[in-house]
Amino acid sequence: MAEFILSEWMKESGGAGAAEPGRGGTAFSEVLGNIENRFRKEWEESDSRENLLNLQKKAIMGCKREKEYFLAKIRSYFKEQEIGYIDYPDWYSSPEEAVYHELWGLAGMAEWFSDAWMESSSAKIIGDRIFFMKGGRMVKMPQSIGKERRNQLIRALLLNSPHEKTGEDYYEVYMVDGTRVTAFRNGVVKDGEDIIIFRRYVVQCYTFEEQAMRGTIDPYAIESFEEMVRRGVSVAFVGEIRSGKTTFLSTWQSYEDPGLEGVLVETDPEIPIRRLMPDAPIVQILADGEKMENIVKSLMRSDAQYFCFGEARDAVALNTALRISERGGKRMKMTFHITNPFDFPFDVANEIVMKYGGSVADHALRAASAFEYVFHFGSGKNPAEKRLLGIYEMDADKAKRRIEIRCRCLYDEESESWIYDENRLPAKLFELGAAAAGNEV
Repeated sequence: MAEFILSEWMKESGGAGAAEPGRGGTAFSEVLGNIENRFRKEWEESDSRENLLNLQKKAIMGCKREKEYFLAKIRSYFKEQEIGYIDYPDWYSSPEEAVYHELWGLAGMAEWFSDAWMESSSAKIIGDRIFFMKGGRMVKMPQSIGKERRNQLIRALLLNSPHEKTGEDYYEVYMVDGTRVTAFRNGVVKDGEDIIIFRRYVVQCYTFEEQAMRGTIDPYAIESFEEMVRRGVSVAFVGEIRSGKTTFLSTWQSYEDPGLEGVLVETDPEIPIRRLMPDAPIVQILADGEKMENIVKSLMRSDAQYFCFGEARDAVALNTALRISERGGKRMKMTFHITNPFDFPFDVANEIVMKYGGSVADHALRAASAFEYVFHFGSGKNPAEKRLLGIYEMDADKAKRRIEIRCRCLYDEESESWIYDENRLPAKLFELGAAAAGNEV
């Protein structure tokens, strides 16, 4: 069992945990020390230490039954010792929760998983400081976490990922609720400034109505979106990090015909496809980079009726999507990190050129031919609120070597509404010139 440094905890908490004068309570630090020693002794004398370790592993990753095992043991200790009032840190919901998380759980990060913070999409540990996202901004929390406790937390999180090694500079794991935990330490951070990032999707209901209720989309556009899904248009959802791209892709996908065979390709398991479409024959593949290159041929031979790329991060994924489209693939869906939707075909092309060569113009024509629409996402006046900033329609004429991109819808931040008047919407025509020898599309 990972060591709990009681003296360090007292130092971090500024002495919090001493019984409140005059209330006859038991000091929190005393309770922690006694329970930690009791558990240690039980574990050392147990013949099933492997099972106990497995309980801790599942509990910290969010398994309720395993966590309840620890809470029940703590409550039993309280009852046995006739402990009444305990002056525990107020960021915990109960004394048994406080003891559990300080000794074996998520420490001060536990508050972020409470009901009060369920709309917070991310949290960070930077050194000993803890930050929660609130209203689109990171807020420094009163609790802190010292070096030894951070190391203990990291070791515990990695228990569920045996392929990850605690000595690495970077790693990524997923908790039971889908929360992604990314950590940077050792050689890639300043000494004592380990970074642990927690990120989750706060939307639990993937419907266009839910998106409209949150102000992300125009409620009057819902019927149009449903028709676009039915028609099977190919769409790229673009924008900055945390702009709502993946959430909207998941929403769009939930309206897909459940009778069609699909392939979902992701770098990380972020889209809850089984929950979204439990009866649909969708194959979910986790691959990027070299792994993706190894399975490209198999993907190309797939009899799937559509492909969905959860996040096209590199040239391999982008080129694969274009190749599938060129072989007649429809209903393509993809997210991509860019800030200017007019640049979409050229940004895709640049990524592909850097790895595979060829001309930017030729690959841009491929990209514009593969996707009919680009949905651009970002934030409204409040950084925490996601907005569909615009819808762009793309036409590629390979014979004349030109790409036309027309804005069909634009969000007006001043009026907080969407504009559909073509006379007020931008459009661009890109003349690409003659093809380079040997590079005809």
